[in-house]
Amino acid sequence: MRGKDTVNGGNGADDAGDSGLGGHVRATGEEIFDIYDEQDRPIGTATRSEAHALGLWHHTFHCWLVRRDEDGRVRVLFQKRSRDKDTNPDRLDITAAGHLAAGETAADAVRELEEELGLRVTLEQLAPLGTFREEDEGEAQGVRYVDREVSEVYGCVVDRGPETFRLQREELAGLYEAEASALLALMRGEAESVPADGAELDADGALAPVSGVAVRLGDFVARDTAYYIRVIEALVELV
Repeated sequence: MRGKDTVNGGNGADDAGDSGLGGHVRATGEEIFDIYDEQDRPIGTATRSEAHALGLWHHTFHCWLVRRDEDGRVRVLFQKRSRDKDTNPDRLDITAAGHLAAGETAADAVRELEEELGLRVTLEQLAPLGTFREEDEGEAQGVRYVDREVSEVYGCVVDRGPETFRLQREELAGLYEAEASALLALMRGEAESVPADGAELDADGALAPVSGVAVRLGDFVARDTAYYIRVIEALVELV
């Protein structure tokens, strides 16, 4: 995945009108996205499947959770994506994230935290960390995709470990945390793996605690490591 991040920047895009690409969406019930050109100018709407099939630029929301544990160590929380996801299944990723539906802003997308983790917050409780452009392509569930996103990135300080959250089974297979310093070493190529603790959903949908899980760089969604480094460094500053 290729990406470019801009610290403390906003995308400033206006709401888009209907270009005709998404005209059948309301009948099918599929998600509708505003879509944009290379300069992030709105050009219309498309369904989720159209956006990923045609590589159309769209907007997303990222929120990373961070906490300081009882020993004073800064720990970053991250999720494992469900194996049924249409992009990057089974990969480690942002604590909570989601697409902006047509007409939505980041203030609306904050709902992802409650939907995925059971954590209710407002945009005002989050710290803006900037925007990030990325392009990715691959295959999931037997379908090729080209994913082009402009993401608004936020951080949120919490006082709870991964095992205390309610996970949305359709989106997550597990939630983990690792020391920020160890994750930075991993992203910089200074460590082959780092230990992570957390909780995973079992076959019955119950949370099962896990500890000492060996996490490698290749387990994460394959973004530019500069994105992960800059986000983790910013999260450390929050706590």
